[in-house]
Amino acid sequence: MTQIQCENISLAYDGIVVAREINFSLHAGEYLCIVGENGSGKSTLIKGLLGLMPPHSGRIVFGDGLTHREIGYLPQQSDVQKDFPASVREIVLSGCIERGGRSLFYSRAQRQNAAAAMEKLGITDIASACYRELSGGQQQRVRLARALCAANRMLLLDEPTTGLDPVVSAEFYAIIERLNREDGITVIMVSHDTGVPLRHATHVLHLKQKPLFFGTKDAYLQSDAGKNFLGGCADGDVS
Repeated sequence: MTQIQCENISLAYDGIVVAREINFSLHAGEYLCIVGENGSGKSTLIKGLLGLMPPHSGRIVFGDGLTHREIGYLPQQSDVQKDFPASVREIVLSGCIERGGRSLFYSRAQRQNAAAAMEKLGITDIASACYRELSGGQQQRVRLARALCAANRMLLLDEPTTGLDPVVSAEFYAIIERLNREDGITVIMVSHDTGVPLRHATHVLHLKQKPLFFGTKDAYLQSDAGKNFLGGCADGDVS
């Protein structure tokens, strides 16, 4: 069943249309990688899917009972966020607030949910550590655990490995792939990388203000858009 569908949407930033005529749909458990040059509207599209930026035209339709509260979001991290003086456990637990919690105190179920997310991301042993003292890779795991506390059906990620070294980036992509494959979480990821994310993706959306391509990964690797954008990678590095 279709979980999210974009119907001829256009998106504007400060009154200027940055992406137009976008059409695609995803089913539960699929993995969409959004690629394109800088300024093509990738991050703006993510904000539109989250409801943070209403479409300039067209519409975004949710199906399969999906709501905004069931979508976890991992945005690009600012320098201020990297220096946040809170414990890992506190940051992960704060994701429960976005899921509709209104009490001044976390419930037992919310604490169990946070503990499960930390276990899944392999950060239980640093639950009491200060976030700002962690490495970049550890911080991303904490932020992903928080996103899983906020929602458990769909993840939207905006260039999640920016600033991470290749080894840590590969480890992070492997975690995302496992969440998609084993837990059935739908993934929509904007990435500047052209290797590992595409290897795990089921579908690709290539933007250049207007979509150049939407379809399966295999079809993208054989398309003119894919070959031109990926160069030599299209011959096997991402298949």
